[in-house]
Amino acid sequence: MPHRTVHRRTVLKGLAVTAAGGFLAKPAIAAVTPLKIGCSIPLTGAGFTAVGKELTGALKVYMQQHGDTVAGRKIELIIRDDAGVADNARRLVQEMIVNDKVDLVAMGITPCTLAVAPLVTEAKKATLCLSSGASITTTKSPYFVRAGFIVAPQAWIMAEWAIKNGSKRVVTLVNDWAPGTEAETAFKTRFLQVGGEVIESIRIPLASPDFAPSLQRIADLKPDTAFIYFPGTQAPIFTKQFAEKGLGQSGIKVIGPGDLCDDESLNNAGDQMIGLITAGPYSAAHDSPLNKTYVAEFQKTAGERPDFVSLGAYDGLHLVYEALKKTGGDSDGDKLVAAMKGMAFESPRGPISIDPATRDIVCNIYIRKVEKINGELWAKEFETFPNVKDPMKS
Repeated sequence: MPHRTVHRRTVLKGLAVTAAGGFLAKPAIAAVTPLKIGCSIPLTGAGFTAVGKELTGALKVYMQQHGDTVAGRKIELIIRDDAGVADNARRLVQEMIVNDKVDLVAMGITPCTLAVAPLVTEAKKATLCLSSGASITTTKSPYFVRAGFIVAPQAWIMAEWAIKNGSKRVVTLVNDWAPGTEAETAFKTRFLQVGGEVIESIRIPLASPDFAPSLQRIADLKPDTAFIYFPGTQAPIFTKQFAEKGLGQSGIKVIGPGDLCDDESLNNAGDQMIGLITAGPYSAAHDSPLNKTYVAEFQKTAGERPDFVSLGAYDGLHLVYEALKKTGGDSDGDKLVAAMKGMAFESPRGPISIDPATRDIVCNIYIRKVEKINGELWAKEFETFPNVKDPMKS
C-alpha cells in the first residue's frame, strides 16, 4: 500500500518573546531579503513524531533567545512534515528548493536525510543534519553538516566502559537499520579489541519489532551483559518486557547508547529503568548554567523535557547564525559550509565542535545511570569522555 502523502507547512518567523515567555508580533524589517531554511522533519506518522516535537521546540527556543535577524538577514523557517518517509522528504525538499527558494535545508531522521543528498548536492545548499545518527550520513553529500549526534561513538565508549566494569560475555540486540547496525559494529569492534567476547548478535526489524524471541534467546545464552540499541520510543517497551520476563533478576546488565533512556520518554517509562547504564551526548540532567536555562525554557515552550534530539536543532541554528556572521549574511552553500567547519562553542550539552575533515559533530560522551530523584527519573552523568570523534571514520 503506498504511503499517505503528507504536505504540511509551518512558518516560524518574526518571533519575539515577552518577559513572561509569550510570543508577540515583531515589526517586519524593511528592505531585508529573508534567509529561508527549509526543514523536513517528522510531525506525524508512526514512530518518530517525538523527534519532530523536540526539533520544533528547540528551534523556537533558540529564536526566542537570539532573535530572528542575523547579519542583516531575517530568518524564516519553513517546516514541512515528511512523516518520517524518505519519498515524502525527497519531494518536499525538491519543492522547497524550487518553489520556496530556500537558502538552507535542515533534515530530521536518517532515511529522509539520505534520500535528499543528491538534491542538496546538485543545488549546492548547505544542509543541517539535525537527527541522523548514522556515521555514513555526512559521506553522502559535501553540503551535509551534522549538528546532532552520532550513535557509533556512544557504542564505542560504552564498550570501553563495559570491559572496565566487569562485562566479559555480551549479546548485542539492535534494530536492522543504519544507526542500529553501526551501533552493533562499533560496539563489537571496540569490545573485541579490549578483550571482551560477543557471543551472539541479534537484529530485529525497525517497524513493529517483536521482542519476545530476542528476550528468550538472551535468557538461553546467559550473557553477563546485553548491549541494546533501539530508538527512544521502543526502549521503554523493551526494558519493561525484559523485567517482566524475569531477566531483571537474572543479573544480566543492560547497557546501550543514550536512546535507551531518552529524556523525552524516560520519566514515564517506569521504575524498571532505574539503574540502566548508557553512554550518550546529552542528558537533561547535565549540570551547567546554560543547560539549566535551556531545560527551563524548553519545558515552558514545548511542555516536556528536551532530549538529545532537540540539541541538533538548537545547536544547528547556532551554527547557521555564527556562519552568517562570518559570511556577512551571504547564504552561498559553499561559503556557509566552509564557515561551519571547525566551529567550536559551548552547547547545553557541553563543549562541541565541527570536525573540518568530516563535517561531523565532536562532543563529550557521558556515562549515565538512571536514578529516581524527587519522584522523577533522570539519566545522571557520572563519567565523561571528552571530545569524542566518530571512531568509524578514524
